[in-house]
Amino acid sequence: MIAALVAALEQAPGAIPALPVVDSVVRGDAGLRRAAVERDGLYRVQTPQAFRFADILAAHRAWHGAPDAGDDAAVAEAAGLAIALVAGDERLRKVTFAADLEDQTMITPQFRTGMGYDVHRLAEGEELWLCGVKIAHTKGLSGHSDADVAIHALVDALLGAVAAGDIGDHFPPSDPQWKGAASDRFLGHAAKLVAQSGYAIANVDVTIICEAPRIGQHKTAMRARLAAILAIDIGQVSVKATTTERLGFTGRGEGIAAQAVATVHAIA
Repeated sequence: MIAALVAALEQAPGAIPALPVVDSVVRGDAGLRRAAVERDGLYRVQTPQAFRFADILAAHRAWHGAPDAGDDAAVAEAAGLAIALVAGDERLRKVTFAADLEDQTMITPQFRTGMGYDVHRLAEGEELWLCGVKIAHTKGLSGHSDADVAIHALVDALLGAVAAGDIGDHFPPSDPQWKGAASDRFLGHAAKLVAQSGYAIANVDVTIICEAPRIGQHKTAMRARLAAILAIDIGQVSVKATTTERLGFTGRGEGIAAQAVATVHAIA
């Protein structure tokens, strides 16, 4: 909306968002209908409103009307400024009455959460990729792609958040084109599906489960890499690590597991 208003200022000194009146409009008195009002050409004015600064400043300084002018557009109009109308949005509805606060759909975006989990075996002669970062280690993860277990878990979390299946549905291991593929391609695809579903990523949280290697020194690089792939701020990305106290397959150094949670919010 702000971008549309600013664009409109290229052609006019002021611009306001407005929605056409679609309901029937009447004049009333004492609780009775008195006369119909032609609604063609009527608009509901919204905020924010945009103006060229010098013009609106001069208009306010020249204003001699009542102190409750209604809005800046009225002040600008009184000064002879043209005001462009930009298509409004119902989500800009004013919170005026107590009942407006009860309609959560008008003030709270819809959030959805997905979870992901993945495991890959550690093997000799393989590279170790975690969260898109190559880590020096005596063993690497074995898999059809680069076996980045952390990204695979995160892909499933994002797909789960928008009910888009799982990583195997989109990148089946039986398909030879994904052999040795970098997992950042899978994550970029998942992010694209989130956007196509009308959502934006709020935050992601990845937990890597292994005895070795030590993850702490790599966490900042991992967060930065995931943020870059997802085109979000690094502050929206969490990477953690833990062990299983030498219990189970991760404790024996046979493999690495990862869990991920992703939260998305509606943008439309």
